[in-house]
Amino acid sequence: MTGRSLALKALALSLVVFASPVLPVAADTTGKTSIEDFSKIHIGGTDVSQTTLDNGLQVVVIPDRRAPIVTHMVWYRVGGADEKPGKSGIAHFLEHLMFKGTKNTPEGEFSKKVAQVGGQENAFTSQDYTAYYQQVAKEHLEMVMGYEADRMSNLILTEKQVDPERDVVLEERSQRVDRSPAARLSETFDQVLFPNSPYGIPVIGWKNEIQALNKDDAIAFYDKYYTPNNAILIVAGDVTSEDVLALAKKTYGKVEQRADPGPRDRPHVQIVPGNREVSLQSDQVAQPSLQHGWIVPSSTTAEPSDSEALEVLSDILGGGANSRLYKALVIEGEVATSAGAWYQSTALDDTRFILYTSPKDGVELEELEKRALAIVNDVLENGVTAEEVERSKRSMLASAIYAQDKQDVLARIFGTALTTGGSVEKVQTWPARIAKVTPEQVQAVAQKYLSETSVASYLMPAAKPENAE
Repeated sequence: MTGRSLALKALALSLVVFASPVLPVAADTTGKTSIEDFSKIHIGGTDVSQTTLDNGLQVVVIPDRRAPIVTHMVWYRVGGADEKPGKSGIAHFLEHLMFKGTKNTPEGEFSKKVAQVGGQENAFTSQDYTAYYQQVAKEHLEMVMGYEADRMSNLILTEKQVDPERDVVLEERSQRVDRSPAARLSETFDQVLFPNSPYGIPVIGWKNEIQALNKDDAIAFYDKYYTPNNAILIVAGDVTSEDVLALAKKTYGKVEQRADPGPRDRPHVQIVPGNREVSLQSDQVAQPSLQHGWIVPSSTTAEPSDSEALEVLSDILGGGANSRLYKALVIEGEVATSAGAWYQSTALDDTRFILYTSPKDGVELEELEKRALAIVNDVLENGVTAEEVERSKRSMLASAIYAQDKQDVLARIFGTALTTGGSVEKVQTWPARIAKVTPEQVQAVAQKYLSETSVASYLMPAAKPENAE
C-alpha cells in the first residue's frame, strides 16, 4: 500500500503513454510506421470487453495472453476531490484502513495470501479515484476476486486499528510533505492555481484535518462510496471475457448495493485576473527551480480535439530531448539543467498545463524564466511546424506500442479514464484522434489557454546572510 503512490505529476507524465494493440502495425516504404497506420490502433487490442453486473459493477476485461498472469484492479469513483469540507485526507485514510480485515477475513490475511502465491499488491488514491491492485498467476484470480469482493462490503474497523493508522498517515505526510520544501511549495502552488476547486486540496489532507479523522468518518465514507455501483473491475491478462465474467458474478455479484453516491458535482475552478506568484526559500534547496501553470480543460471537459491538441502541444514544448524547451535551454542555450512541459489530460474536471525548468549554476532564475516564456510566446504568435507535429504524433503513438509490455499500465489506462468520465471506446480510439491533430489546432489551443493568466512557482535556496562570504 503506497498511499499517495501515484502523485499527480507522475500520473500526468505517465498517462500520455497509451497501450498498443495485439495486432501488428504496417510500415511504410521508408521503414517507418505511417501516421495513418498508427491511427488504426485500438488501445488494448480488439478483444477488450465491458459488462455491467446486476448490482451495477462495471467489468472490463483486457485479454493479454503472452504470459499466464493477470492484473486485477478495483477502481472506485471517489478521490480526494470528493471529500466533504473539513474532511480532507479521508479518501486516502480509508485506503489504508481497507487492509484492516473484514467480518470474514482477519487483518493481514489477504496480503499474506497474495504473497504466498508470489503475487504483488498495491493501492493508491488520487483526486478522482481510489484503486486496489493485485498481480498473480492466473489460477489465483478467483482467490483475489473473492477477497476484494469481501472487503467491498464487509469491512470492520475498531478504534484500536484506526487511531494508530491515523498516526501512520500523519507520519507519511511529515516525511513526504512537511520535510520537503518542493512538496510544501507544490501544495501552495495547487491552492493558488485551483481557486474554488477541491483540486487545490492535497490528496493526503491538511495536517489538522487528518488529526481529526476518526472511525465514524471512515465508515461513513466507506458506506457511501464503496458500493458496487460506484466501482469498476478491470482484469488484464491471460483470461477470456467469459471466464472473468463468470468469476465476477460468483464473487462480486453477491455484493449488494449499499448506497447511491449521486452525481460528482464539485465547485468549478475559477480563472481569476492577474498573474500570480508563489515562492519558497529553504536551506534544504541546493538548486533553484521554477514552474508555470495554466488551467486548461481535461479530456473530459474539453471541446472536441482540444485535449488531443494540448497533448501534442505539451510534447512539442517539453516532451523530451527533441522538445523546444529542452533544445533551447539545455542543449543549445546551456542555461538549464532540465526543462519540459506536461499536461494532465485525465481528470474529471478542468486540469493543468505545466512548464518547468531549473537553471545551471550562475544563471539567474529570472533570466531563465524570460527565455522559457519566450518559447511559449513564440508558439502563440507563430505556431508550430508540420514537421514538429508529425514528429510528436509519431513519438506519442509509437509509445503506445511499447506501453503494452506492462499489463498493469494497460489496466491503469482504462481505470483512470473510466473513473474520470471517459469510456472504453474513447480510450481505444485515442490514436485516431491524436493522428488528426493539425498545426493550426496546436497553435489555437496555445492561444486559447496559455495566454490566460498563469501561476508561477519559485523554489530557491535560502538567502545568505549579508556578512557571509
